[in-house]
Amino acid sequence: MSLTWSICILVVVPKLWTETIDAHRAAVRDAAMDAMAALVAEHGLVALTMSQIAEQAGIGRATLYKYFPDAQAVLTAWHERQITAHLDQLTAAVDPAAPAIARLEAVLHTYARIQHHSAPRHGGELASLLHRGEHVDRAQRRLRDFIQGLLVEAAKDGDLRDDVATDELASYCLHALTAAGSMTTPDAVHRLVAVTLAGLSAPRR
Repeated sequence: MSLTWSICILVVVPKLWTETIDAHRAAVRDAAMDAMAALVAEHGLVALTMSQIAEQAGIGRATLYKYFPDAQAVLTAWHERQITAHLDQLTAAVDPAAPAIARLEAVLHTYARIQHHSAPRHGGELASLLHRGEHVDRAQRRLRDFIQGLLVEAAKDGDLRDDVATDELASYCLHALTAAGSMTTPDAVHRLVAVTLAGLSAPRR
């Protein structure tokens, strides 16, 4: 065996092994989070245990404990995954070639639909557990900065009011569209976005 071939084996095999291990770890974590979400959707948070999550996921409890210390950690990881997916949806909704006001409108519609579809079935108990922690704060800052950036651009184009600071307008948008979670129909969500956008319009001189 040549020296070059030996070096290739030493380089490639560890890389493949690492990728395989990483994929396995990701699969176990995803299975645990999916199982937890299914259990909460069916039974709520009452007496949610690691044994239930492991059984639902089809993995051993000892294996589950290698990745999560308790059921709360599984819940937090699932929520962080959801937040990341939602932020990716908002980014994907933007057409870079479109005017800022069109991009803003697309993002607000997408955000409202996310709120509408992801409203927790088990109300305050689940919300109180999910909406705390550093991962939520980071996501909220990222979301607020994203929307504020669009507001700044739209204001420069003369398509938005300039008598209110853009950071205040960003807060207005997020708080207003949170109400989409309690709407019963897509039409109601659409109207909510239309009212929110109307509040952003440049006032008549």
